[in-house]
Order: sequence, then structure tokens, then C-alpha cells
Amino acid sequence: MKQYVIDGLRPQDFIKLKDYLDEHFEVAPLGGIYWVELPDDILTPMQKEHKDCHPHVFALMLENDYLSAELLVRIKTSIKCDCMAYANSEQREWLVKEMDLILENHDIQL
Repeated sequence: MKQYVIDGLRPQDFIKLKDYLDEHFEVAPLGGIYWVELPDDILTPMQKEHKDCHPHVFALMLENDYLSAELLVRIKTSIKCDCMAYANSEQREWLVKEMDLILENHDIQL
């Protein structure tokens, strides 16, 4: 699995991130997993066409000492569809910027 990982979190960083993620993102049925919806304007043409598969999401996983994001664009309605795919460059860049902004806004420096 391709991932973007931020490691070396301190206990206080974990608490800040957990509070933020709990408040701003949907918690997946598995503990420690959060769904981050992609904005429509960065979806691929196929993802835009598959209205029944919306929303398209990235999965974030928060553990005590790291935050990771799968670089797979998923759907929550099914485990398989042709519109699920690894993120393209625009989607990856968006995700990295979003995660970096969360760290910056919570004064988490690694």
C-alpha cells in the first residue's frame, strides 16, 4: 500500500490530532481510521461520473506516534469499483497540503 506517513508524534501531538480529527472528519467503523473527503474539483473524470460512489475518500490512520494516509482513493459504498484508484498527482498534492496544514495549525513541528 502506498502511504504518506508523518511519524515521531509526541503524546501531546497525538491528543491535538485526535481531538481535531474527531471533530472534523468522519470516523470509520475501524478505530483510529478517519475518512477525508476529496473535493469534487480534483476527482478524475471517472470518479466524477460515478455519482453512486460519492463521496470519494482518503483513509487517515492515527496511532500514538504517527499519522498515515493511504494514497488510495476509496469509496465507502462498496469494496470495489473501477473509480477506486491510487491518487493522481493533483490528489496526492492536495492530501499532503491538507495534512501539513493540520500540523501547522496545531503547532506540531517534527
